[in-house]
Amino acid sequence: MSRSTITIKLYTEKHRALWDTFVDTANNGTMFHKQTFLAYHPAERFLFHHLMFYEGEELVAVLPGGIKQNFHNREVFWSPIGASYGGLVTGDISFERALRLVDALIEYGRRAGWSDIYMIPPPIIYNRVMTQHLEYAMLYRRFDYELHYISHAVDLSMGADSEDVIEQYGKSARKTVRKILREGRITTAERSDDESYRVFYEILLENKRKHNATPTHSLGEMIKLRELMPENIKLLSVYHDGKPIAGSWLFVCNRDVVLCFYNMLLYEYQHLNPIYLVMHETVRWAHANGYRWVDIGVSQVPGDPDPMTPSMNLIEFKERFHARGVIRSTYHYAFV
Repeated sequence: MSRSTITIKLYTEKHRALWDTFVDTANNGTMFHKQTFLAYHPAERFLFHHLMFYEGEELVAVLPGGIKQNFHNREVFWSPIGASYGGLVTGDISFERALRLVDALIEYGRRAGWSDIYMIPPPIIYNRVMTQHLEYAMLYRRFDYELHYISHAVDLSMGADSEDVIEQYGKSARKTVRKILREGRITTAERSDDESYRVFYEILLENKRKHNATPTHSLGEMIKLRELMPENIKLLSVYHDGKPIAGSWLFVCNRDVVLCFYNMLLYEYQHLNPIYLVMHETVRWAHANGYRWVDIGVSQVPGDPDPMTPSMNLIEFKERFHARGVIRSTYHYAFV
């Protein structure tokens, strides 16, 4: 059977509505792939180079990304740039089409004179239909792996109510969460006002400093993202006697996955275990709203010489909430 040739066009701003609609209806699209999300970056920050793949007149894939220079002053294509996940966004496609998409990308990069391609697609839990045609097509065409990270996600295929959620936790987490709920000393609320964001960010900065790190976003960028994508951004705050002591900044990444992007707490209140309430309320809210997974993020040791070094304490904590390991990988192709 004859197939139409895959052609690639460079994205321009006039394609924004088409692009974002395609991502919303794709099998593996996330908010990180959308142009609305990427618009929070100042125009001068990155050299974006977003690609649109057509088969005949049909848009069959999009690929957000950008160009960086390597040490030899050659161009390297990265997907994502300015986001957590990138890679080719498609429907539930056949392996044959996946292979032709990868071949078209390699040929495009060769003609453009790129030295390398790096791609970080979302883990498989972000797929509506569990398929890895794209990943195998890349590996078959001799992409290799640069890095792997261990992420953790909570499977929400449980019962119908909050108590069913708690029953999935490990024994210590069940006991702690029920004690917190019974005593009522700390409470949660969803917030969207600037002042709540400011307080959250101050505590987040303090948390990051303990690990010699800084947040990915400035306070202004967090507020801008909230304004750009209000349906995708949630701030969950935890209070003790009216004072914010912990919280989580949540991304509704697609129709299946809620991501805990930032968790924070005031360490002087650590004895009250507010982070247990943060985790429980996140899982409860995501389950009640029909999502399939809560992605709690990667579990690496910040600043370790080996970026793959797992944080054993963090992993053990996540596992108390029925979280299981999910691999996040970087794919690399070198032009020769």
